[in-house]
Amino acid sequence: MLEVTALDKTYPGGDHALRAVSFTVEGNDPVFVIGPSGAGKSTLLRCINRLVEPDRGSVRLDGEEITALEGAALRAARRKMGMIFQEFNLVERLTVMENVLSGRLGYVTLWRAWRRRFPPEDVEAAFATLARVGLEGFEGKRADELSGGQRQRVGIARALVQRPKILLVDEPTSSLDPRTSESVLRLIVDLAAEDRIPALVNIHDVPLARAFARRILGLREGAIVYDGPVEGLTDEALARIYGGAVLGEDAR
Repeated sequence: MLEVTALDKTYPGGDHALRAVSFTVEGNDPVFVIGPSGAGKSTLLRCINRLVEPDRGSVRLDGEEITALEGAALRAARRKMGMIFQEFNLVERLTVMENVLSGRLGYVTLWRAWRRRFPPEDVEAAFATLARVGLEGFEGKRADELSGGQRQRVGIARALVQRPKILLVDEPTSSLDPRTSESVLRLIVDLAAEDRIPALVNIHDVPLARAFARRILGLREGAIVYDGPVEGLTDEALARIYGGAVLGEDAR
């Protein structure tokens, strides 16, 4: 279970990105975070895994206080949080297999990591995971030879081979066309359910969130203004999240 309590972040320029954000994620149903640009969605995920340091508040994963960890303990905790990035975050000159196996770097020695010598069971898991995301036979292709949808599937596979306790998914469809966006999001939701991993998904596309989510967090100006089932995402709730003046543009 992920427990976020009173998480607060202000950037040096004065932007108050998160304002005492509190919620829990438990079970296997994905939780989708929606809100206008600048609402703090990406900051929230990056504070959870400490890519961005929160100013105040607490993050616990299965009872472990993530915000109190440093050094090796923090690196070990990050292995439990599979991150799927908006811009894929692949090493373009490396092969698909090498990018996927980078999800196992935290589990091998520095020498093995430098030599790219992974245990046979890790390699087998990578092959199996690539088949699950529809990339069987792509192992030897370079990442820069792939389409956007294929790159995102590599990112999904890399996160899954970590064997995480939660998936943190940051705008996974923002660089994709509508048809590919739906297939990629369905893949994330289905694989998380199969592996019984909760997922926290930032997304800008409200219709997609409505199609795949059961629970929605609505973020506006760094604060949660809606936390409830997708069925409760009425026009009134959307107006609270996006503001009446921008409702048609941001929530379409």
